[in-house]
Amino acid sequence: MNTEMAISATAISKFYQDKKALDNLSFEIMKGSLFGFIGPDGAGKTSLFRILNSLLIPDEGKANILGFDTVKDYRQIRRIIGYMPGKFSLYQDLTVEENLKFFAGIFNSTISKNYHLIEDIYNHIEPFKNRKAGQLSGGMKQKLALSCALIHKPEVLILDEPTTGVDAVSRGEFWEMLQKLKSQNITILVSTPYMDEASLCDEVALMQEGKIMQRATPEKIIEAFEQTLWSVQSDNMFKLLSHLNDLPEIKLAYRSGDHICFIPEMLTFEEKKLLDHLEKIGHQSLHIRQIEPTIEDSFIFHMQSQN
Repeated sequence: MNTEMAISATAISKFYQDKKALDNLSFEIMKGSLFGFIGPDGAGKTSLFRILNSLLIPDEGKANILGFDTVKDYRQIRRIIGYMPGKFSLYQDLTVEENLKFFAGIFNSTISKNYHLIEDIYNHIEPFKNRKAGQLSGGMKQKLALSCALIHKPEVLILDEPTTGVDAVSRGEFWEMLQKLKSQNITILVSTPYMDEASLCDEVALMQEGKIMQRATPEKIIEAFEQTLWSVQSDNMFKLLSHLNDLPEIKLAYRSGDHICFIPEMLTFEEKKLLDHLEKIGHQSLHIRQIEPTIEDSFIFHMQSQN
């Protein structure tokens, strides 16, 4: 990976009336990396991305992209970045091809000039090039938006929750495309509420309430999870969660898919004692086992610790 810096932020804060959307954020991102900001809605990801895109001015602090200040040098910034906002924002009454020609023309470029950048992506939607953008499926809209963001050959690509609302197959295809773009030395910044996508990034920052709780490679985040994690199921999952949270020996319990994860207060956890107690208060078909943590488990634990 390139060791030169692509993006830097220093003590960025943003307020909306009395709400602090971003709280003193500082970070650096290297050229050629695929960096993810992971967090729920309201964590501050979109506000941060709009500042980096020169669409929003921070109330405190500053940011640079490839040496350009996002406030003072906004014209230069907009030439070197490609931006894909969370909401589909292309012209819905224009066809696929017309949208692509329009965005290429804004940057005095053409589709043919940079076609190699979008070829793998555009191949999926080229059969529908005469269809209006508003009539495309969610996955097709996503591919068109990415093509339009790339058509002027940006050095930095900023994608705000690009896979929200699309099916699992389209999500997988999209991340394969990002890996190919990364191999062309494009710096990619992506935000997502999906924790499973974090493992596909070179490095991630876990965000909550405008702050970065943790930043590292996906592997390092999981390695840093020093708690013992257990999974349990019963015939009454709703009551099981409540009962676990009532126990003093349980530090944290939360629903995860078809089971409940919990972290004991002590490392020397007595599995049989818990099972006996749960059976005594009416739970049946109990299954309990120790499991390996994921990035989502790390995020939930950090969020709970912060609260």
